[in-house]
Parts: sequence; C-alpha cells; structure tokens
Amino acid sequence: MDKVREKLSNLKLEAEQWQEKYEELKEQYKVIEQDNTDKENEIKSLSTKNENLEAELETLENKLTDSKQVLEDSDNLKSNNETFLKKNQQLEEELEESDSKLKEAIEKLRETDLKSEQLERKVAALEEERDDWERKHEELSEKYEQAKKELDEFAASLENL
Repeated sequence: MDKVREKLSNLKLEAEQWQEKYEELKEQYKVIEQDNTDKENEIKSLSTKNENLEAELETLENKLTDSKQVLEDSDNLKSNNETFLKKNQQLEEELEESDSKLKEAIEKLRETDLKSEQLERKVAALEEERDDWERKHEELSEKYEQAKKELDEFAASLENL
C-alpha cells in the first residue's frame, strides 16, 4: 500500500505538474492568441495603409504623367516662343532697315523737292528772261521794220530825185 500511495503521490505530483504545464500552456496560448490578434489587426492596418499608398501612388503617377505632359507642352511653347522671338528680332531688324531706307528716301525726296523748287524758280526766271527777250525782239523787229520802211522810203525818194 505504500507503493500505491507513493504511486498515487507521484500521480498527484505528475497531475499537478501537468496542471501547471497546462496553465502555463494556457497562458502561452492566450499570449499567442493575443499576439495573433494583434498581428491580424496590424495586418489589417498595414493592408489598409498599403491600399491607401497604392491609391496615392496611382494618384502621384497620374500627376507625374500630367506633369510630364505639361513639361513637354512647356518645352514646345518655349521652342515656339524662341522661334517667335527670333522672328520678332528679325522683323525688328528689317523694320529698322526699312525705317533707315525710308529716312534716306525722305531725305532724297526733300533734296529732290528743293532741287525741284530751285529748278522751278530757274525755269520761271528763264521764262521771264525769254519773255523779256521776246519783247526786245519784237521791239527790235518793229524798229527794224520801221527802219526798213524809212530806208525804203528814203531809197525811193532818192530814186525819185
């Protein structure tokens, strides 16, 4: 009976050990369950965060595409602007050259006008001089005719004598 008691005592001890082990494993299980729940919550949180980041990434990729398009358009506009600036500069140079030629033409026109006025005065003076000569010629022609008549009369009277 001692043996049975000893065995029973051993079994009690073993049962207590198993009970402690059970309690210990139960505690570990609770900790693992809590850890698992925490990990599941963290996974859910990270999944949500990942979805948000993916949406944000898509938004940023769209913005990047738009920005690239804006940059390309900006480059095209810059190129067009440079072309227009070159054309504008060329036109300004042509305008300055035309303006210079116009000033030269105006100056030549003024000189021509002055020469024209001088020539008109000269022509008027020459016309007056011509008119004077024509008058003198007429006067002289009249005097010549009178002198011729007188000479003819004198010659006729000399012949009659």
